[in-house]
Amino acid sequence: MDWEAYARRLAAEVVRPESRWHGPLAGVPRHVFVPRWWENTGGRWKAKDGRSLPADEWLRTVYSDRTLVTRVGPLHADAAPAGAVVTGRPTSSSPLPGLIVQMYRHAMIADDSEVLVTTGTGYGTALACRRLGDKQVTSIDVDPDLVERAADRLAMTDCRPELAVCDITGDLPGRYDRIVSTVSVRPVPASWLAALRPGGRLVTTIAGTGLILTADKTEDGGAVGRIARDPAGFMRTRHGDDYEAPAEEVWETAQLADADQVSTSRYPLLYVPDSWDVMSMLELEVPGIEHRVQQDGDERTVWMVHADGSWARATAAGFLDAPTVYQGGPRRLWDALERIRNRLNREGGLPVYGARVRISPDGETTLSRGGWSVTL
Repeated sequence: MDWEAYARRLAAEVVRPESRWHGPLAGVPRHVFVPRWWENTGGRWKAKDGRSLPADEWLRTVYSDRTLVTRVGPLHADAAPAGAVVTGRPTSSSPLPGLIVQMYRHAMIADDSEVLVTTGTGYGTALACRRLGDKQVTSIDVDPDLVERAADRLAMTDCRPELAVCDITGDLPGRYDRIVSTVSVRPVPASWLAALRPGGRLVTTIAGTGLILTADKTEDGGAVGRIARDPAGFMRTRHGDDYEAPAEEVWETAQLADADQVSTSRYPLLYVPDSWDVMSMLELEVPGIEHRVQQDGDERTVWMVHADGSWARATAAGFLDAPTVYQGGPRRLWDALERIRNRLNREGGLPVYGARVRISPDGETTLSRGGWSVTL
């Protein structure tokens, strides 16, 4: 199977030939790490087995710059029969290769850097091993099963980094020059600062946002940095086999209950996850909102629900029609969204991208830009 040609094509798509990441992208066999995956089929997930597909189809899928979901809820694609269909939330994946490299670039990894990365399928770990050598790479995951699978597949590609089962929000197994997390956190764990060597850099994303946070350790044990100008999103940290769904009951209420307030929005209907900056700003100011959308002919409905019992439902018949908004619970979620859209309309942008970051030694993380600031 001529996977090398596909890997070289992927490398050429993601980076320039002179990049130090070109060789790893062209030389790591991603199909070894993703033999099976889950394919989204309109809100449900169908198990795909690459080995049962024509070789060209499998390789074109695996060596494309796209995320492949490998685990839904507690069920890994490796353990599901081909064609099985499930519902649930993705809990592990092989992210876009280009996005992994993007995070590594933000880390400014030097040839002698000792790095901590997150495991998942092990593909991103393999890229780091090919770039630096096994002895400079430590890879961790909270899930023992994922670490075991990744260890086997890394060995198949002649990569043998230090692997550990570890909750990345807790104590880390060593000290490092760089920490690159492809799971999102809020706030930055204080344990990262303890594990970073003087002058070390951490790179992560803020949970529920599209914000890449980079920060360099300071002499006081904290860190300073910025929110990168380019967006990215990763699954948030979890501490068990699946994510909790605290807003599920509120979702049922949002579909059926009478509203406490009914209004007409001044803006066209927006499904918040379609707008990186609006989504990020809203999550910073009102963390924990879940978003859903439904299309029924020309009519489109979006929901916002929160575990505290707050909910909003907005419906519009056409793209430019003003939506009717229904809200209930202790907080007005749609009003919070409207304030952000008012600011975007008034100022022509939002302050999240390019914001300064200051992290105290105990992990308190503050973002600021101009007169705006928020502490996670």
